[in-house]
Amino acid sequence: MAGLSIWHVLIFAIVVILLFGTSKLKNLGKDVGGAIKDFKKSVQDEEPVTKLNEPRSVEQQHQNNNDNTTSKN
Repeated sequence: MAGLSIWHVLIFAIVVILLFGTSKLKNLGKDVGGAIKDFKKSVQDEEPVTKLNEPRSVEQQHQNNNDNTTSKN
């Protein structure tokens, strides 16, 4: 009895359409869709993070240490 039936959802949708109008709801949908699209694009554009579980060779560690000390000077 506490769940929503199809009639509750339908009445809610009608009330929302009457309050806001279809044009505002359409613009809201476009804005939300654009925001999600931009978010996905920004997540995909980031540089990949180095794998933490990937073993590194001694040469790579030595090179990273040299890079860090030269950048500090």
